[in-house]
Amino acid sequence: MTAAVRDPGLQPERTRLAWRRTTLSATVVALLAVRQALHSGATPGALVAVALSTLAWLGFLLVAHRRVVALGTARPPALAPRGALTAALCTVALAAFAAAMLF
Repeated sequence: MTAAVRDPGLQPERTRLAWRRTTLSATVVALLAVRQALHSGATPGALVAVALSTLAWLGFLLVAHRRVVALGTARPPALAPRGALTAALCTVALAAFAAAMLF
């Protein structure tokens, strides 16, 4: 018997679209946070939170871009644990910095 050849179908395309949707959502949230911080009075703490949020957003964008490019290949590799951890940490950091801007 021969091993069955895996037919990925549209799964990589759906995953790539999900990464793009998530990146767009993170971008909108980051822009709204900047807007909120600047319109409510640009205190030094708010500016630091905006700067750190921008760094976390850029880190997430880097991970997402690499994953979208990898999903464009014929046989996309699995997401590396380091990439998954980076995306998760950037998401948690964005939430933490957003909460810091409120106080």
